[in-house]
Amino acid sequence: MRGDSAEEHARVAEDAKRTATEQAQAARERAAARSERAKSEISTGRTTQEALGQRGLIYGGLILVGLYWVQAFLTAPSLDASAKVSIVAFAVAIPLLAALVMVNRQEAFRGRQTTSVTVTIAHAVALLAAFIGIVAGFWHITWIAGVTFLAAALVAVGIHSAGFWRVEHSDDPPS
Repeated sequence: MRGDSAEEHARVAEDAKRTATEQAQAARERAAARSERAKSEISTGRTTQEALGQRGLIYGGLILVGLYWVQAFLTAPSLDASAKVSIVAFAVAIPLLAALVMVNRQEAFRGRQTTSVTVTIAHAVALLAAFIGIVAGFWHITWIAGVTFLAAALVAVGIHSAGFWRVEHSDDPPS
């Protein structure tokens, strides 16, 4: 009976050792997962802050452009079609951009971006309206300026996309 008891104690001790090893391994895996999640949140937080800062700059800049652009048309004795298109486009863009500035400030304060479909639609409409307003304003001066701005803007979007892609997906370690 004593031999059975010693064997049983050895088996229980071995089971306890195996359980402790498994629990330690599980704890290490949980700690590693938490560490990766924390690193991801830090990186995502910085990325979110940068995106919010860029959006705020874009919204504010477009409001400023729109206000200056419309101001030039206020004293004009008459407006051609392109000037009217520019004014109507900025009449849509400026209030939406102002609302987006306020949402942007709240997002920056909270450190996260909104998931609102309404805000996403307002963003697209505001940027498109501002773009149309600028193109139409240049067109009002001369159609060549309107076409040139349109072409240059498309090239600029390509440059930004290529640069952004290379920065975000580069294998080079940050310095």
